[in-house]
Parts: sequence; structure tokens; C-alpha cells
Amino acid sequence: MELKLLNDLGQSASNVAAPDTVFGRDYNEALIHQVVVAYQANARSGNRKQKDREEVHHTTKKPWRQKGTGRARAGMSSSPLWRGGGRIFPNSPEENFSHKVNKKMYRAGVCSILSQLAREGRLTVIESLSIDAPKTKLLSQKLKGMGFESVMVITDDFNENLFLASRNLPHVLVVEPRHADPVSLVYYKNILITKPALAKIEEMLG
Repeated sequence: MELKLLNDLGQSASNVAAPDTVFGRDYNEALIHQVVVAYQANARSGNRKQKDREEVHHTTKKPWRQKGTGRARAGMSSSPLWRGGGRIFPNSPEENFSHKVNKKMYRAGVCSILSQLAREGRLTVIESLSIDAPKTKLLSQKLKGMGFESVMVITDDFNENLFLASRNLPHVLVVEPRHADPVSLVYYKNILITKPALAKIEEMLG
């Protein structure tokens, strides 16, 4: 698989060879869907809480006498049938939303995403990417000059200037190879990878 390579100025230089085991896989929609859903589910915290009939604020007094009123029998105002009553099966903070996806499936799903991005021309390699100061304007101008608006930048090493400059750009994300998650790979229109980061990705997923 040949990937488009840009020089440090963002100009098209040539192509770079990439292994088919990572960037030449078939598109597996079912696997990608499973990996993306599992990633989002595993990031979810069980913080929702509902009260059962024991926990709601109520009196234990019988609302009305058992017989002779013409109304249905009622013993407590905490009944789940009543407005303001407790839930029968309340949601608990201890609820577990996680999905299990083994490493082989996860890597295969990420490779399938990267392969599809490469086929669609949305994945580009650059020699290196850096800016002189942590200024949002500098990074915005540089990316726009390359033709990128919504882009995920995967860099080989933590660059503080690059990271700080990207924080105020809503459609730009700068991460290291180990933090390139499947949700972000699907979300951003373009993926920009530095050449050393490409080698790390090949090592991780190959």
C-alpha cells in the first residue's frame, strides 16, 4: 500500500510504502461497528441513580380505607403505580456497561478503519509537524494551508506547542499513536500521521 507523503512545508513530496497487514485490509463493517460501540460503552460511567419504593420520600400511612370508597385498594403512596412512587427495577450506579473485545479483534478493527481511510484518500503521512510557539493561529494557518479543516494529527512524540495550539480548535485533535482510538479515526474527515508515528503504528498493529 502506498500512502501520500508531504514534506515539512506541507507540499506533496512522494509516496511512502506501508504494510498491507495494517493499511491494506478489507473493509469489515460489522467488526468496526462492534469495536466503536465497545469503545464508547467502556468509556461510559454508571452514574445514573433511581430510587426504589423504600428510598422515596413518603408516609407509611394507608391513603384511604380498604373498602367502601369505590377506589382501588392502596396501601402506600410509595407504590410504583403512583406518581412520585419508587421504581420497580431502579437504575443503579454500580451498573456495568462495558463490552468485551479481545486484543486481536480490536487491532483488526483499527486496521480495517485505517485501510478504508487510505483507500478513500483521507489518510496522509507528513515528514514532521511542528510550530514555533503554542499559538492556535499558527497551527490553524498551517493546517488550512495543507487543505485540512477537520483533522486528527497522530504525532510520534508529545509536542507541547502542538498540543497547546490545538486545544482551541474544535475540529483538530493531536494524539500519540497509542491514543489513536477508533471513534476519533471514524469521526475526523482526515488523518495526518508523522512518518515516525507511522512506524510506531506499524509496530503496534502489524
